[in-house]
Amino acid sequence: MADRVTVIGWDGSPLTEAARSALGAATLVAGAAHHLALPEVPPFAERIRLGSVALAARRIAGHRGTAVVLADGDPGFFGVVRTLRAPEFGLEVEVVPGVSSVAAAFARAGMPWDDAQVVVAHPRTLRRAVNVCRAHAKVAVLTSPGAGPAELGLLLAGVHRTFVICEELGTEREQVSVVTSDKAPDHTWRDPNVVIVIGGPVSAAEDGGWIAGRDPGAGPRGWVQPDEAYGDGTALGEGETELLRAAQLSRLGPRVGDLVWDIGCGSGAFAVEAARAGAAVIAVDRDPDACARTDAAARRYGVQLQVVHGSAPHVLEDLPEPDVVRVGGGGAAVVSAVADRRPQRIVAHAATRDAAELVGRDLTEHGYRVECALLQSVELDTRAWRETERNVAFLLSGVLSDRPVIR
Repeated sequence: MADRVTVIGWDGSPLTEAARSALGAATLVAGAAHHLALPEVPPFAERIRLGSVALAARRIAGHRGTAVVLADGDPGFFGVVRTLRAPEFGLEVEVVPGVSSVAAAFARAGMPWDDAQVVVAHPRTLRRAVNVCRAHAKVAVLTSPGAGPAELGLLLAGVHRTFVICEELGTEREQVSVVTSDKAPDHTWRDPNVVIVIGGPVSAAEDGGWIAGRDPGAGPRGWVQPDEAYGDGTALGEGETELLRAAQLSRLGPRVGDLVWDIGCGSGAFAVEAARAGAAVIAVDRDPDACARTDAAARRYGVQLQVVHGSAPHVLEDLPEPDVVRVGGGGAAVVSAVADRRPQRIVAHAATRDAAELVGRDLTEHGYRVECALLQSVELDTRAWRETERNVAFLLSGVLSDRPVIR
C-alpha cells in the first residue's frame, strides 16, 4: 500500500506550497493529461492517466511509495476523494483542495450560488438532472461526455432556460458562452464544462437565506393548502379537494429529480404542491382557463412548472417520460394511455364503484399492483357541530413493481 496519498485539487492557478511539496516527493502521480504535463510533476515518478478512478485506486493501493492524485477543482466535491476513500481500497488520503469548478463557473458569471441546486449529469442520470433544471430557477450542472449542454438543451424542449456554459475552466482554452437552451444543441462544446441553468425568478432571501440550495421552508407550511387557496374564488373540481390531494401526494411521493404529469390540472392545486416538493411538473388541461389558473397559481407560490394546453390522451404523445402521474380527468382511457408509458406510480380517482373497477382493471392488465380506497371527508362547523360539506371519492393507485427505482 502507498505510504502516503495526497489528492491535489487544481483550478488553473499556481500550486500552493503544500501542493508543490507533496508533488515533489511523489513516486506515483495520477491525473488527466494536462495534470501530468505540469512542470512540478517529478520526471522519475510513475505516471497514471486518470480514466477510471477505481482502476487508479487499485494501482495506488499496490504501490510502495508516496502517491499524488491530481484533479480539477475541489476533489472532495463530486470528485475523486469519495472513490479513493472507499473501504475496498483501504486508502487514507490527505486533501489539498482547489476552487471547485461550480464556484469558478459562478464567479465567471458574477453570480451568487448559495441558492443554486448542483447536479451531476452522466448518461444514466441525465434525465433526472434535466428534471431538476425544469423544477428549479438556478441549477449548476457538472456535465460529462454524452450528457453535456447539447443534450440538456434537447431534453428541455418546450421549456425556456438560459445557459451559461463554462468550458475548460482554469486552462488557456477557457471560454464562457451565454445561449438560450434551444440554441445549445446547435454547437459542439468542449469537455470538461459546467452549465449554469437559469430560468424564472430566484426566490432566495435578500440576505442569502440560511441554507444552500432551495429553502425547504419557503412558502406556507403544509404539504397541501386549503381549497380556498386555489381557483381564484371558483369551486375546485371533484378530484382536487384538500384531503384527496393529500392522499394523492402521499401515494405518488414526488421528489427532486422526478417528472410528474398532472393530467386535468384544473386549478393547479396538485401541480403546485408537487412542484413545492421539488419535482418537475408538466400540468395538462384541455380548458384554457384551467391552464391560466394553473400558471397563475405557480407564479403565486413561486414554483416552476410547464403548462400544456391540449386533450389527453393525444397531447401526451410528445411529452417526456414521467416518473409518477396523477390522472385528474379523462377516466380509464387516459389511465390506459398513461400506463402504456410505464411510469413508476399512477393515481386516479372515481366517483362511482363501476368507474373505479374499470380503472383498476385497466391498471392491473398493464402490470400494476393496484390499491383502492374509499375516501370520505366531512367538514363540520365546530360551533354547532353541524355538517357543512361532504366529499366521497374512490382513490386508486397503481405501482409498477418491476421497474427499478432510478437514484
